[in-house]
Amino acid sequence: MITALVISYKGTGYCGWQVQAQSPRPSVQKTLQTAIETVIGCGIKLSGCSRTDSGVHANEYYCHLDRYVEIDCDRLPLAINKYLPDDICVKRAFTAEDSFHSRYFAKGKEYMYLVWNSRLKNVFYTDTAYMYPKRIDVDVINAFGKGFEGTHDFTSFMSAHSKIKDTVRTVWYFRAERDGDFVRFYTAADGFLYNMVRIMVGSALEICSGRITLPIEEIIERKSRQAAGKTMPAQGLYLNKVIY
Repeated sequence: MITALVISYKGTGYCGWQVQAQSPRPSVQKTLQTAIETVIGCGIKLSGCSRTDSGVHANEYYCHLDRYVEIDCDRLPLAINKYLPDDICVKRAFTAEDSFHSRYFAKGKEYMYLVWNSRLKNVFYTDTAYMYPKRIDVDVINAFGKGFEGTHDFTSFMSAHSKIKDTVRTVWYFRAERDGDFVRFYTAADGFLYNMVRIMVGSALEICSGRITLPIEEIIERKSRQAAGKTMPAQGLYLNKVIY
């Protein structure tokens, strides 16, 4: 058996989940690993369910240790959290079979992109939401988003610098919901390309504003990054759920 954790984190101060030797900022992975090692008194290998970019957040992130920790799963999160900064929290611990891998066992992921849709800034969300002053029509967004659903080659929605060769993914849904001045974009798929969610949201907003007039089907068919909208900033993006 091995021990696995479910965590959440605010990614503003980090270079992402994974350790990056060249980055001046810490990684979530190393920060969490150090706290765990302090609690259990020995070194571990910590593996995560996904790589998240600098500034991206996680509401639900799965990771696992390469060993079993002999501390009750109800107590372990409390023990680790004592040694973590305020922007990382262990929410749950559980035991899994030795064969479990938080990344390779995942069937898919849901991301959420949070937009503060107002002409006046919200000082409490400058690092955790993207401010967009023009009124967002969620009905237009949702009609556009239907075109993402299904299995497609999403080259148009991948960062131009990505080296990924298999660009086919199956998107289960893409939708937007309004809650006062907040608009939340949700999308889930069996996998995502580099910056795919941020480009999907950017394209949806540019459809809404009239900057993009192509139907989603044609943007997909062109397999060109230039056909899609801008890459949204990292601060609004959250890994929301991992599906096993």
